[in-house]
Amino acid sequence: MYSPFHRAVAEIVASIAGVDPASIKLDTPPKAALGDFAVGCFAIAKARQKDPKSVASEIAAAVTPTDLVESATAAGPFVNFKLRRAEAFRQITAGVPLPQPGAGETVVIDYSSPNISKHLAYHHIRSTMLGHALVQIYRALGYRVVGVNHLGDWGTTHGMLIAAYIKWGAEEPLDVTKLNDLYVKWRAAEKDNPALEAEARAWFKRLEDGDVEARKIWSRFRDISLAEYQTVYDALGIQFEEVRGESAYEGDMPRVMDELKGLLVESEGAQVVTLDGEDTPILIRKGDGTTLYATRDVATAEYRWNTYHPAKSLYVVDRGQSLHFRQLFKLLAKMGHDWVRVCKHVPFGLVRVGGTKTGTRSGNVVLLKDVLAEAADKVRALIVEGNSALPADVLEPVSRMVGIGAVVFANVASQRERDVDFEWKRVISLQGDSGPYLQYSHARCASIHAKAGAASPPDFAKLTTDGEWAVARRLLDFPEHVLRATDDNEPHVICHYLLDLAAVFSRWYTEGNGDASLRVLVDDAGTRGARLALVTAVQKTLATGLSLLGIGAPDQM
Repeated sequence: MYSPFHRAVAEIVASIAGVDPASIKLDTPPKAALGDFAVGCFAIAKARQKDPKSVASEIAAAVTPTDLVESATAAGPFVNFKLRRAEAFRQITAGVPLPQPGAGETVVIDYSSPNISKHLAYHHIRSTMLGHALVQIYRALGYRVVGVNHLGDWGTTHGMLIAAYIKWGAEEPLDVTKLNDLYVKWRAAEKDNPALEAEARAWFKRLEDGDVEARKIWSRFRDISLAEYQTVYDALGIQFEEVRGESAYEGDMPRVMDELKGLLVESEGAQVVTLDGEDTPILIRKGDGTTLYATRDVATAEYRWNTYHPAKSLYVVDRGQSLHFRQLFKLLAKMGHDWVRVCKHVPFGLVRVGGTKTGTRSGNVVLLKDVLAEAADKVRALIVEGNSALPADVLEPVSRMVGIGAVVFANVASQRERDVDFEWKRVISLQGDSGPYLQYSHARCASIHAKAGAASPPDFAKLTTDGEWAVARRLLDFPEHVLRATDDNEPHVICHYLLDLAAVFSRWYTEGNGDASLRVLVDDAGTRGARLALVTAVQKTLATGLSLLGIGAPDQM
């Protein structure tokens, strides 16, 4: 159960009906006036072979008020419960703790995972930030989380880059931009000269065979790439527990091939495994003897299971890889790995800029670091327009925080599998469904406290308005939404909860514009203290929710 109030209602119904409290499902009545929780009596009535309405009436009549529950009323097949408001305000403003279902369990989350020698581009943001949000969410629920940056640092692509570098060279100092230019140039040249493909494969074969020259060039490319990626990860506040590329499993290839020996069949010179329900087999080794990322993914999955024994092993990778992961999991099952049940692909939709999908292969790439910098610049102008008195030493860090938060929120607020179209006006808006709107709500709470000064002891019995209770009731739902975000690994559940909380808070706060008695900073000390406690609870919940999404919460805007 999510809170003492959820537990209290469930236990009351369970004791009367003679069932397990865990079987009691709590809903929210359609109208606030009806109550705070609703319990449907359908399952209980079915077990008793009675009419749900009569069962609801019997349960409501048998309820005895407690220190948390004030009353119960039957409404058709439902029993509606009202909480004792003063006690509810007291406990809610003290903070409703998150449940800890993950205590003692591990979750491995594979996310971001760029290919080295290419830019950390804007289209990497969804894997990076959806994965980071899931890391934060699972960790908040008590799980031990291992965030993995599984670098694409092996394969024929790296043979292409080595071949391109040998053939054309590059101006020093070498950086990711120059490496990416080599890649684009090689791809274009391949169209007119098919022989280049064989040359790239030959260089990758040399790399896989341990050729000294190939390894030296490849290692330099990798180091250059990691150094640049780290600057972006630092800006986003991301730290991985493990940075481990495909190359780490190179030494496992003989063992994996031996494990697959009884499953392999030859197809056009290559070795494959046929899978039930699949039109095409999964390719394990090419005709030239080189392995593929499917082969390395087998070794990766085995390593993660043997090292961490996770309750979940998540792969936050775009939906274009759905076939690959479906085949990989079937292959692991065919190999006898029953632990494949913990493996799950967490797919997501495309990112489009100006209506166009970006990509390194075509050279049509928008750098993530450039988007973050431009977001800070645009937000800075908006903040200055609304608050020209903000000191420069505050303006700069707040602009970065809000700019980055705007970009992050735009990419986690939609359901994962929906495509995201990047539009500056909507992304950085201080109103509506945006990250800056939530950050502004947090800053507004901080501003109220700054004006209030020292708070008086709260008298929660004086919180009697519907607006106050609407805020408290929404706060009570926060743990439920954090937990729901893990049901299908959907961070957007928290995004929409925070937007709802901010809207409810805004409606309550602005009630004071028309009626001075409804303002937070009224003269009556007990009322003022209680309302400030409610503002504090909103501020803390916004800060916690934003942090779960990888977004900062400024005190000034």
